[in-house]
Amino acid sequence: MTSGSNIRRRLALLAAACAATALMAACGGGDDAPSASSGAPGTAPGTDNPDNPTQPAQPTLSALEACNALNGASVPASALTLASGGATVTAATLIAADATGNTLGEYCQVRGAIAPVDAAASNINFAVNLPTQWNGKGIQFGGGGFDGTLIDGTETVRFALPDDPAPLARGYATWGDDSGHQSTSITDGRFATNDEQLANYGGDTLKKTHDVALAMIRQRYGRAPTRAYFLGTSTGGRDALSYIQRWPADYDGVIANEPALNYTGTRLSNVAVGRALYLNGGAGWLNINKTLMVQAAAMAACDTLDGVADKVVSNVEGCRLGAMQVLANLRCPGGTDTGDTCLSDAQIATVKTIEQPLQLTYPLANGVTVAGGYNILEGALVAGPFTTRDLGTRPVPGNPATTADANMYLTGDQWVKYFVTRAATFDALTFDPASPGSWTSRVQTVSALTDATNPDLSAFLAKGGRLILLHGLADEVISPNSTIAWYKAVIARVGQAAVDQGITFYTVPGMGHGTGSFLPAWNSLTALENWVEMGVAPGQRTVMDTNAGTYGRTRPLCQYPAWPKYKGSGSQDAAINYTCEGASGIVQSCLNLPAVATTWKGGNTNGEELSVRVDPATLKYTVTIDASLQRTAGVTRTGQLVSQGGCTYASDENGANFTFTGGGVLAGGVAPVSGAGFLPLVAFQTVSSDFKAVADIYNVNGVQTAVAGGAVTLRTGSARLRSSAATWQTCSATAAGGFMVYDAACANTTKGYIVWNPARNAFDYYVGGTIAAGDGVLSGSLISGIVNGIPVPVVLTRSSTAYGMNVYASQPTAPLTAGAADGRYRMMGTDGSQVSADLNATAIVRDGASGVLTYNQPVAGVLDASGGVVASYLSNGGLLIGTSAGRFELGLLN
Repeated sequence: MTSGSNIRRRLALLAAACAATALMAACGGGDDAPSASSGAPGTAPGTDNPDNPTQPAQPTLSALEACNALNGASVPASALTLASGGATVTAATLIAADATGNTLGEYCQVRGAIAPVDAAASNINFAVNLPTQWNGKGIQFGGGGFDGTLIDGTETVRFALPDDPAPLARGYATWGDDSGHQSTSITDGRFATNDEQLANYGGDTLKKTHDVALAMIRQRYGRAPTRAYFLGTSTGGRDALSYIQRWPADYDGVIANEPALNYTGTRLSNVAVGRALYLNGGAGWLNINKTLMVQAAAMAACDTLDGVADKVVSNVEGCRLGAMQVLANLRCPGGTDTGDTCLSDAQIATVKTIEQPLQLTYPLANGVTVAGGYNILEGALVAGPFTTRDLGTRPVPGNPATTADANMYLTGDQWVKYFVTRAATFDALTFDPASPGSWTSRVQTVSALTDATNPDLSAFLAKGGRLILLHGLADEVISPNSTIAWYKAVIARVGQAAVDQGITFYTVPGMGHGTGSFLPAWNSLTALENWVEMGVAPGQRTVMDTNAGTYGRTRPLCQYPAWPKYKGSGSQDAAINYTCEGASGIVQSCLNLPAVATTWKGGNTNGEELSVRVDPATLKYTVTIDASLQRTAGVTRTGQLVSQGGCTYASDENGANFTFTGGGVLAGGVAPVSGAGFLPLVAFQTVSSDFKAVADIYNVNGVQTAVAGGAVTLRTGSARLRSSAATWQTCSATAAGGFMVYDAACANTTKGYIVWNPARNAFDYYVGGTIAAGDGVLSGSLISGIVNGIPVPVVLTRSSTAYGMNVYASQPTAPLTAGAADGRYRMMGTDGSQVSADLNATAIVRDGASGVLTYNQPVAGVLDASGGVVASYLSNGGLLIGTSAGRFELGLLN
């Protein structure tokens, strides 16, 4: 039999096998791949199908045959989640490893189209690449700008290190599309006049292409990917976030760089900038010289706030504090334009429009009413050698706008014409983005189709999804402030603990929109793989600048809100000589600190119930003792907080550090009745008066001091707070303590009840007796802290024999996964220690000492540390509660 007829015979066998299935997805495999028993796709010839022993194995094809078998293949519309006309493969070509110009290894290049429902809409052109040596995983790539160009999946990872191989070369199956329309320009918005094309651009095309790609993968390899990732930048970053918001189950991990997530807000902001530039005869327009003057003034004022003059503004929020004064210093005498050495009042107003967030009088999708401004007074460059984008070359724009006009306005003009009014001659300068009148409902409709601002990532995070989010603080196209606002909204929706577990957000000073004075390169895909596949969170990384003039210098890649600060010695081009701790003088403010004076309720390790009030304007605080064995109720201690960078503050009253974390929790210290040092405290903005809100079974860590003699003991065990009645019970493995699975019939037990005391905003804690009889012994109080909906009970003991603190954390019915408590914590101990503890999967580093974490030891929910760190930890609501060698300590994620 000839070679050609042998191939035809194999293809005929494959076709017969596939005919019985509605989808081609069940067919395929290749003799170039290892057998299924080794973890790779396919089945060995002559064996039964391991998935269905009653059926013989499908014929095994060579890479060429398997690729050729995809030619002309189709996926019916019924097999796609969203409505379409079905998909057809137009070409499937095996690209040899040694083909001219190919550096991606041997792969099957599949190209095809997904037909629309509306005959007037364009096809979605898709690309799928199937490597012969498949690693079992897949990657979808997002688009850019207004799309229209096929993303073919052969790309390298955006901001990858030089010579880092493309995902396809690493064995990934990859796919992408053109978003359902075709154009030679990514600023061409004409496609949006068709409803289906607009919906496709808004995200529908991503799901359709995903479903087709998975069908191709199943046919080629006989199974779906074991892991799937989505990578996107700009519009592609929006694509990535939109996808996990709408279809959270499809991807294990996502990288979203400089995402255009507040898409409608961005375009509205573009129009607002255009109106500031061009209305009133162009009185507010800035030519190139004036634009460069503004940028130079901002750089001169802020460059060295990070400790080094490097043409990178790192301390953006510190810079923002003086931004308006810098701008005011550029005003022309009398406010009229006298040349390129100053700004007129109209031009100053334009800079403010670029700089400041756009406030809307109506909500966009997901209740968004603000579009973040651009940091033109904090280091963003909209003109000059680091960017090809500027404010145009003429004070009167074209209609439509062209490349001779401000880049920001060009895209806004296209959006107004084709997304909103659908009138090609509409004058966008007559469109008021803050209050668009009769166009408001249309703007909101477009927003619902195109924006990726839904903060509810709970489904994605709950199934273990991981997101790496990155945005340059000098972005001149997509505001980083909108990304920051969304990130904060996610924290508010799902809680700081969930965000810390599943989202890493990096901000990069000096980085524009693929432009800027610092262009970072790093191994983001490897970081995502390690996180998803091995549970190792990315943490602080190092990035390399790829700008020609500063190529090779490195900086730490800091997690928001931290930024790189030069230590003061060593090479200014080496990341090792920088920290992510902030800076002396003007520092970035803590985002977890409320904007107004606020009171927290809690207690300290001596069992004292207390309230803490902090004034963010002055950073003065007052601790009021509400109940105590040691001092009279109403006694106060006052102090001054001094920022240490981020959300950690030193106290001048007792030397304790105060830390503020998400969800309204603070940890700090209060001076004891006598002597030096401090008593660690924890307090909450939100406490509950409903005992049902904290009803659960818990593990307990605590500390207790004997009234007679002052002997200190650590307390570990289990507890239950009942929802059927305001009663409680504690259990311990032995009379001396110890964790155990909660058992209502436990031998070493104490019981009692709690009664709400509205005068103190706490529960009174009774031992023994019954609520009905009221004959229990008042023995302290219970503070029912609520952190992002998570109950954090704190029991403050004040009895005739002992006083102290116990903190509860849920005893889960299923074991915690390793890494569930990952993060950096600021710890405070009863021995006076104030240190950092970093938890990363099964590793812990506390104050420089390294240990190993064993999760769920000795019971579910307990983290046992051994090696260089010996302790037992509980994690709850962003708190880390530890007991170790006579020391009780509290930590907050920071």
